[in-house]
Amino acid sequence: MKNREMTSFMFAETARIIGQVARSHKLSVPTFRSPPRIEEVHRSIRRGADFSVVSVSFSGRPYSAVISDMIEGVLVANRLDKNRSDSFRALLWSSIDVREEAA
Repeated sequence: MKNREMTSFMFAETARIIGQVARSHKLSVPTFRSPPRIEEVHRSIRRGADFSVVSVSFSGRPYSAVISDMIEGVLVANRLDKNRSDSFRALLWSSIDVREEAA
């Protein structure tokens, strides 16, 4: 499935999985949307005092590239240090991979 293009359903499902994992680790969950307001970029993030919005372009992009952008958006939104971001990144990837295999 990783070489396929992302669909809106897959985008929503991936956001749901990422949100569940982030919440279970006491991290804030950004709002995910598509596409970014800036046309030239694949990913952007907006942060406020109590919110973050991660915008990711998925049209015409590989599934794995979109997931990577979504995961990195969570790490940036939560301002995780290098050690915590490395382990949380791996956890998110494994959570998404495990649920893909079950589907």
